[in-house]
Amino acid sequence: MQIIPGQVSTAVLQGYLQGAIAPRPICFASTVDKEGRPNLSPFSFFNIFGTNPATLIFSPSRRVRDNTTKHTLENLYEVKEVVINMVNYAMVQQTSLASCEYPREINEFEKAGFTAIASEKIRPFRVKESPVQIECIVRQIIETGTEGGAGNLVICEPVMIHISDEVLNEKGGIDPHKLDLVARMGGDYYCRASGDAVFEVAKPNTALGIGIDALPLHIRNSRILTGNHLGQLANVHEHPVIDPAFEDEHLKNIFQYYSITPDEMERELHAYALRLLNEGKVAEAWQILLAV
Repeated sequence: MQIIPGQVSTAVLQGYLQGAIAPRPICFASTVDKEGRPNLSPFSFFNIFGTNPATLIFSPSRRVRDNTTKHTLENLYEVKEVVINMVNYAMVQQTSLASCEYPREINEFEKAGFTAIASEKIRPFRVKESPVQIECIVRQIIETGTEGGAGNLVICEPVMIHISDEVLNEKGGIDPHKLDLVARMGGDYYCRASGDAVFEVAKPNTALGIGIDALPLHIRNSRILTGNHLGQLANVHEHPVIDPAFEDEHLKNIFQYYSITPDEMERELHAYALRLLNEGKVAEAWQILLAV
């Protein structure tokens, strides 16, 4: 399938983009108008874009169906302050309820059953139930267009961040399993960022990985190892060499039972390396593959 923006309706384009660019974190935005009336609404066009100065951006886009603007955006033009409350699994259904387009005079805190608590540095209220509440001042609003579906980039600078002690690990960092965030997908779909959905990938640093192009041909052309496995092997900083002290019983068994059929032995060694890589044992997997 190929889609050219402008040759399909905005609604169709939005559906495909939201389905493809996902998951997206949720900005649960709390604002007030110039009279102090609160508004609470979630937006999934949202992320962090810098830390010095700290910069968050979300977009209360113009409605596709009728090109109207949202109360959040209107409030921000009146009072350039917002609390960005992060959304976890325990509050996702209430958050969805707050997205209903209630009349301006309706308080979404009350409709969705959330507890409004005073902020420390700005006027909008925080959501007590949210595990992370970020008080922000609005530095700029960039309108990307004037038709339905156009974005309004709200550029925010955090001035105070509140983090529940319940989501911290023993080192004082945020534990993703305790935080239990949710994110938006396309349509009515969400995903939950905890449990088996969370995994680790060793991050490259200033010491460069050797690269997939530096892997031996029998590894690069493996019919068993996937691109993810090759990426793990290629992220080492020096090309490994055989360690004479390395011992492995399963490796001995492979040599014992498959040594008379080299192709079958290579397949077994790659299959064993795959298992080790899936367990995060990159150094051990290298030793197995060097035995080929």
